[in-house]
Parts: sequence; structure tokens; C-alpha cells
Amino acid sequence: MSLSKRIRAISPSPTLAIDAKSKQMVADGIDVVNFSVGEPDFDTPDHIKEAAIKAIHDGFTKYTAAAGIAELKKVICKKFVDDNGLEYSPDQIVVSVGAKHSLFNAYQALLDEGDEVILQAPYWVTYPEVIKLAGGVPVVVDTDETTGFKMTPAQIREKLTPRTKVINLNSPSNPTGAVYNRKELEAIAEIVLENNLYVVSDEIYEELVYGGVEFVSFAALGEQVKNRTIVINGVSKSYAMTGWRIGYAASPLDLAKGMAKLQGHVTSNPTSIAQKAAVAAIGGPKKPVRDMVKEFDKRRKHMAERVNRIPGFNCGLPDGAFYLFPNVEYYFGTEIAGRKIETSDDLAEVILEQAKVAVVPGSGFGSPKNIRFSYATSMERIDEGLDRIEALLK
Repeated sequence: MSLSKRIRAISPSPTLAIDAKSKQMVADGIDVVNFSVGEPDFDTPDHIKEAAIKAIHDGFTKYTAAAGIAELKKVICKKFVDDNGLEYSPDQIVVSVGAKHSLFNAYQALLDEGDEVILQAPYWVTYPEVIKLAGGVPVVVDTDETTGFKMTPAQIREKLTPRTKVINLNSPSNPTGAVYNRKELEAIAEIVLENNLYVVSDEIYEELVYGGVEFVSFAALGEQVKNRTIVINGVSKSYAMTGWRIGYAASPLDLAKGMAKLQGHVTSNPTSIAQKAAVAAIGGPKKPVRDMVKEFDKRRKHMAERVNRIPGFNCGLPDGAFYLFPNVEYYFGTEIAGRKIETSDDLAEVILEQAKVAVVPGSGFGSPKNIRFSYATSMERIDEGLDRIEALLK
């Protein structure tokens, strides 16, 4: 069978590949410590599960409006007012099957063939793929530890061409945990307005910031900026609801209508039951979120301290999300357990095979000198996994 060019151009997700391999090892009876997966290890709070159960008992199991139920859109609008100082009407909200789906919709609605999207590396592995699927061209801005894994205005200006249409932002960032402050975002907003660009701002880790760091939504920088911004968010990370698959986009009305029209032909509505659960999550008590963030903060500090004790591993303390992204270039050219290490892929593979610990190589994130650790697991498993890695590398 001859696959289409667009499918042949897609790179497989390294995070899902590592996760699948580690899960197969577990199924084979091997004790694997999994630092690869990007989902909270906490259970979905009870009040959210109860809302879903009630929806089933109430018979709320039919089709809904393609772009989401009115009740959920109203709750999302209230969240934007309360948390971000942003006013949206319900018809500017499109609820989708996860934030990944929202990103797909946004780029399909924004891009024509050959339009360029400025994208910082390290990036979440799916960004370049959804851009390419929409006919766009990812234009990568390389960042590293020296810039705090954040693009500078000078770097962005260097990449501007007549085909530039969008800047892709992710703050807090996967895989680095970097968080742009207000001043840094304002400098990017200036470029956006000067050049009539759009911004796709992925804010899925909004709640997961630490140490008094302020989260700033890009759209909150002024009405002109808001009119050039598509905000992407969802319930997966903040409410431990990864499997429920509810994300949403907030955007100017014409773009929202375009995304809703597209979604009507692709998936129709997100799951009716999950939408009711999302109403309870976004409109419900924040204590479960605060408790989860408090625990993540402890793990963040502990894991960073432990990782930096491993010879050749070097990482800062991230301000957000639940990842560490140490530089491991020190080991390139060495031999571990009889295997020559040339890349972060080699190192991740030998760590999985020999230490039975799953980490994700940085190559899939556009940063081949790094590997990603998730601290969305218990303190005991963090210590167990790092003990194994330390023993292997010694």
C-alpha cells in the first residue's frame, strides 16, 4: 500500500514509543521505573468522577453540539475571567478531544500551504507535526540552558520572512518547564503586532507553576494581542484527567467558527460524559489542584537535586510543568555496558535496557543533547529510578 506524502512526513512520537516499550517490559514481568510519561500519577478527583457517573445515569450519552455544550463553554469563559482577566463569549470557545486536537484545529484553520510558523526548540514533539499536516513550515529557533530555554526577541526577528504567519508559544513548557515572564511576553507581543502575526499559545500547564512564579496568558497582554491569539488549554494536566480527552481553544470569532466547522466534519462533539466531568473540574473546588501542585513542587526540588548529583548530568530548577531536561552531552563518545553512546537516543535506550528506567531522548524535542525526566511519579519511585541510573553510570 502506498501511504500519502503527509502521513509519510509525520515522525512517530518518541514519548509514546518509549512509554509503549516500557509498558511491554512491565507486561513481561520486568520492574520498570517510568520517567517518560507526561501525565499526573494522581487519580481524578472524586467530585469530577461523580459528575461523569451522574451524566451516565441521567442519560446524557447522546450527541452534543460539535464545539461543546453551552454549560461547559460558560464555565470556561468564567475561568478566563477569574484566572486570566480575559473576556470571551461562549461562541469563541471550541471544546475538542484534548488540547492536541485543539492545536490541530487551530493550525488547520490558520495555515495555507507554505506558511511559516516560528517554533522554539526544545519543543513538544507534536508541534512540528501538526504544523506540517496543515501545510505549514516549522521554522525552528534553537534555545538552550544559556537562554533559560526561551526565545529572545532578537532570535525571533532573525527568523521572520514574508511567509511568517504564526509564532507558537508553550509556557510553561514541555519538555523544559520554562515559564515566560510578563516582560518577555510583551517583547514578543510587540513583534506580533508589528508584523501582523498570530500566536498559538499552548497553556495546558498553566496551573503547574512553582516558587511564586506568575503565569501570564499571552492573550491577556491587551485587546490587540488577544485578537491575534489562539489560546489552547484543557483539563488533562491540572485535573489529572489525561484519559478524559477534553481540551479547548479560545480565539477571535472567525477563527472559532472555522475550527468548529472543521471539527464538525472530523470528530463531531467531544464525549458527552467527559464534557460534564470537565464542567465539574473547571467550575469546582481548586483544593485538589493546589494539593497536586504542592506535591509536584516537592518532587521537582528533590529530583533536580538528585539528578544534578549524577556525574555528567546538568539541569536547572524549572519553574513549571513536571519535567526536568538535563544536558547529557558529557556521555557522548563513552561506552556504557558495552555500548557506544553517540546520542541521547543511545543513552535513553541503554538506561531502559540496563537500569530498567524509562526516560525520553531529547532528539524528538529538537534538542539532541538532553533527555527528559518526568517527576509525575511518587518520591519513592523517583529515588528508585535515580539510584538505578546512578549505579549504571558509575
